[in-house]
Amino acid sequence: MKKYLISGGGTGGHIFPAVSIANELRRQDPDCEILFVGAEGRMEMERVPAAGYNIVGLKVEGLDRKNIFRNVKVVWNLLRSMAKVRGVIKEFRPDVAVGVGGYASGAALKVAQQMGIPIVLQEQNSFAGVTNKMLAKGAEKICVAYTGMERFFPAEKIILTGNPVRQNLLAEINKQEAYEYFGLNPNKPTLMVMGGSLGARTINQAMIAGLERLKVSGIQVIWQTGKIYYQDALKAYEPYRCDEIKVTDFLSRMDYAYAVADLVVSRAGASSISELSLLGKPSILVPSPNVAEDHQTHNARALSDKGAAILVRDVEAVDTMVDTALTTISSTEKLQSLSENVLKLAYPNSAEKIVNEITKLLK
Repeated sequence: MKKYLISGGGTGGHIFPAVSIANELRRQDPDCEILFVGAEGRMEMERVPAAGYNIVGLKVEGLDRKNIFRNVKVVWNLLRSMAKVRGVIKEFRPDVAVGVGGYASGAALKVAQQMGIPIVLQEQNSFAGVTNKMLAKGAEKICVAYTGMERFFPAEKIILTGNPVRQNLLAEINKQEAYEYFGLNPNKPTLMVMGGSLGARTINQAMIAGLERLKVSGIQVIWQTGKIYYQDALKAYEPYRCDEIKVTDFLSRMDYAYAVADLVVSRAGASSISELSLLGKPSILVPSPNVAEDHQTHNARALSDKGAAILVRDVEAVDTMVDTALTTISSTEKLQSLSENVLKLAYPNSAEKIVNEITKLLK
């Protein structure tokens, strides 16, 4: 029986690929055993068990660049976590360890390397994360989603696989059902605005600033605010309440939302970009400035430079985002061009390609 350790998390961008890889491992080998290692208090501790897998939590966090003295505790917790992982690996005895980025991945994969277990890394972004760069030298294979990653990793280890996405998004959808689910008109253009599960402040501020124009524009809007900004968004929306603008804190049927969307406004996280690419969705990307190494801007540029998305900078979004969306959605030619170009950047069957690289190590 083969055993696999998968580590990483912190954000959906790490967790979705990790769970997709686990699902594919299980699909190819139903008898295999899979154990996750994540960071205590982060979303993987809920999402991974919900997907049907066991997870061990580590007390790890990033270095505090503002308060250097606080890092004594950070380093102490890291050393304790590495000791804990050593015990976990001794007991579980994995054949291969897979790292998808995040603090827990750094601790778990470093120990796996030291214990002679072959490791495979998966890098979602076009600008590599600190953890994966640190682990790259000892990795057997590094699966990436963008070309040009030789800047960060040894070229001979790189495999271009793309990012795995949530499998249900790629299933055949009845569009009529999707329109009915949201109470929308199939004959009107539909704009989908995604603030992420917690929300994106600037995107929501831009939507609030543009509500009056959106109401009279003749288009329909699905506006997902995220939980943090939902009440403020509802309050701002009240004077403009209409059937054409749907406001929600969370989209449980993302497959339906993508199916009806003619244009998507989104942050530029790796998972979102992979989904947009595979589905061929025209998009306006507003990169978050609050992420490590500003990797969302690098992600967005990788698309906008190829005419596969429109990039709106976070600092300009409140003034320009809604107008850009209205101009874009009114041009059939522009939507068609964005769709065709982003489809060229899609990498289908990413999870299968990654698992094939993992299983090669076993032979």
